[in-house]
Amino acid sequence: MVYKFRVILDAEEDIFRDIAILEEDTLEDLHNAIVNAFGFDGLEIASFYTCDDEWNQEEEIALFDTGDVPGEQKTMADYILGERLDREANKIIYVYDFLNMWTFFVELAAIEEPIAGTAYPDLLFAHGEMPANAPEMAFGTDETSDDLYGEFDDDYDEEDLDMFNDDNIEDIGFDDHNWN
Repeated sequence: MVYKFRVILDAEEDIFRDIAILEEDTLEDLHNAIVNAFGFDGLEIASFYTCDDEWNQEEEIALFDTGDVPGEQKTMADYILGERLDREANKIIYVYDFLNMWTFFVELAAIEEPIAGTAYPDLLFAHGEMPANAPEMAFGTDETSDDLYGEFDDDYDEEDLDMFNDDNIEDIGFDDHNWN
């Protein structure tokens, strides 16, 4: 069977790609198809995240094993699409480049018979131009930064944060002649 995904960039503008890929391909194959469809160079790390119907992030599925014990953590290459996604569990989040946080909503739109002579994965449709920079994200909150740090604003004293202030150095027992 062929899985047809709509991959939507989490941005205000409508930017998405429709990708067809075989159900026996892995999440790593889907990662590569997304990288190619959106024109990334593929040199950055990425992860998929399982999610619920409201797109709430759950389990991470990384591109590389980042666990403490080599081989203990499953990676994208270990997950077959047909075993991980189906008509019921049809959504997954994809994050590319953790410095820029390109975030995509990936939804299984259809499961169909393969078309003879078609090479998969296949980019079916592309809509929207990719911005030069990843969209700004307000992770998990609609509050402004003033609201997030409001409790500390009243007590903020710049001198408390100046760790190189001479008074602070003497307070912890260091003086200039002890440095080599």
